[in-house]
Amino acid sequence: MQLSFNYNGILYGFNTLYPLDISLGVRHDGLGTNCFYTDRPIFKPYQSGDFIGNVAQGGACNVDVIHFTPHGNGTHTECIGHITAEQQSITEALPQGIMVAKLITVNHEIVGEDLVINLKHLPSLEGENGLEAIIIRTLPNSDSKKTVDYSGENPAYFSPQALQYLKEQGIKHLLCDIPSVDREDDGGKLLAHKAFFGVPESPRMDATITELIYVNDSIEDGLYLLDIQIASFQSDASPSRPLLYRLEK
Repeated sequence: MQLSFNYNGILYGFNTLYPLDISLGVRHDGLGTNCFYTDRPIFKPYQSGDFIGNVAQGGACNVDVIHFTPHGNGTHTECIGHITAEQQSITEALPQGIMVAKLITVNHEIVGEDLVINLKHLPSLEGENGLEAIIIRTLPNSDSKKTVDYSGENPAYFSPQALQYLKEQGIKHLLCDIPSVDREDDGGKLLAHKAFFGVPESPRMDATITELIYVNDSIEDGLYLLDIQIASFQSDASPSRPLLYRLEK
């Protein structure tokens, strides 16, 4: 279906039949991306009495019991409830549908043993009226991001100043291809998370962070429509499936 809308005085069109999936799913083969030493997802057929939820084992249908950790196994979207005592649900933070998002590609700098994405690595967002979401692809960008185990690797992360800037520019939804916006082991400070969510001074209950996406190089930087699909979990985070739609003027 071809649809159109007006954004900042410009008429854009997009086709609902051709989404670009930038998610990494919860995989049953043990090969998906992983972080923070979490266990790989475990898929087992449900069993009760004589019933087994596996057709290959003689069951009438397949019924999986899945054990996984949203924050550690694949693409996930989290809300302020991830870092506060109040147990806000991701479904409360993300009630809206599609939104305009900007995809950018950034590098990092080496600071001691760390790879840090600082404010200077982000483009200016001045004049981006109404922009609510930003998608950040980090360099280098390879297919290895689909299967890597980041545990103990001290992957790249954002400085608090970088995420404070995004907050000040009105960005409510941040998507990135790293395991966490904070350092893998920062002693529990979580300063980048706090800067973006406005904790504790000005908490943003309608903001989200999506981590562990993968944006193929064939997807160019620029404006897109974004649909962050989540499961209806009463939790601070959910596995998610962000979809992009290319825009045409």
